[in-house]
Amino acid sequence: MGSITSSDSPFTLTIDWLAFTLPDASTEDVFAVVGGEWTKTETGFRGYPLSWILADGGEGVGKMGTGALRRLREVHTDLSGGIVSSWEIEKVRTLLRWIVEQKGHVTRIDCALDDRRALVPLARIKEAVQAGQVVTRAHDLEERGKSSLRSGETKGATLYFGSPTSQTRLRIYDKRLELQHKGRENWPEYGVRWELELKKERAHACAEALGVLEHEMWQEFIVSFLRSYIDFRETTREEDTWERCQAPLVDWWETLTQGFRKGRLTIEQAERTIEEVKAWVVRSVAPTLSALRDAPEAGPVWLDRTIEAGRMRRREKHRRLLRGQKPKQSYVLKPP
Repeated sequence: MGSITSSDSPFTLTIDWLAFTLPDASTEDVFAVVGGEWTKTETGFRGYPLSWILADGGEGVGKMGTGALRRLREVHTDLSGGIVSSWEIEKVRTLLRWIVEQKGHVTRIDCALDDRRALVPLARIKEAVQAGQVVTRAHDLEERGKSSLRSGETKGATLYFGSPTSQTRLRIYDKRLELQHKGRENWPEYGVRWELELKKERAHACAEALGVLEHEMWQEFIVSFLRSYIDFRETTREEDTWERCQAPLVDWWETLTQGFRKGRLTIEQAERTIEEVKAWVVRSVAPTLSALRDAPEAGPVWLDRTIEAGRMRRREKHRRLLRGQKPKQSYVLKPP
């Protein structure tokens, strides 16, 4: 693995979501490879009667299901971006290789290409679409906007190429604006995000390739996926299909994709503030804590004892939280 250093590169790649199914495994197998502290829940997950959850107080959540009568040894796991994007790249590659070795199947992988200086704003992309300069395998385009009811201020907009049920879907949105309205201190580090959501066979094909490619080849490979799905060319809707596909690339698209190829793999150190962790506890953990407090098998004494024992298991991120340190800035992996 290359050294980890700060970078002012305007282009980065992040693996932002990962889901996979193993036909013959145990939850302990997944715990060992994925890591973290998993908690058994009382509800099922995606049709599996037994489930576990992995949460660290932030936006990232992992969920695991197993125990289906049709296949008792089958295990399915979803890992959202807040978890996967903070891993070192070698851990991502190790997991992908392990899934393939276990004859598992990656069912979803999201690859986020960030134009961190917003060199190509959403307005320019929309102008190209309206001019008929987009050449894509997608049949549908959807635009969603978000604004404040009180002030009328725009909070963000997203362009969706492709349907939610297709194996490839592209989301383009202003990541900087999204994080700014969430109150994240590192929002100036972001710009416009091009996020490929790959599912089923396309997800597994991508995961197999990333598992064997060297880190510095990941960006070029993902950009090839992107360009096989969408291009922006000097053409119009009136031209026939062959002419549209052979037309020269528009200047800004050629510059952007070349930049993505030369970008860097990111490790997003999105550590949370104490207020964000408190909000997560209220939203996700409070009902379970209340049930434990009232349960005869647990109760207030057990809760106090468990909290006290937790002091011995604190890691550096917990100590930083208590010291009130600001979240770290993003870091990137540079090739050796």
